[in-house]
Amino acid sequence: MDLEAATEKADLTLTFLSKQDLYGLSVDDLEYRIASMQAEIKRCQEALADRGATRSEAEKLFKS
Repeated sequence: MDLEAATEKADLTLTFLSKQDLYGLSVDDLEYRIASMQAEIKRCQEALADRGATRSEAEKLFKS
């Protein structure tokens, strides 16, 4: 695991994106943005699922 990646602060890109005016974006731009965000949501959900499985295994270990 990369130590630098583990200690970096959350990216503020999402904060910026949530404030961006969408009126000026084309349909293609909006579709690309949605697809990118859906891919990121999926990646986050997979990370959550992985952590849940890891936590469950750790709890089993300590209960033994």
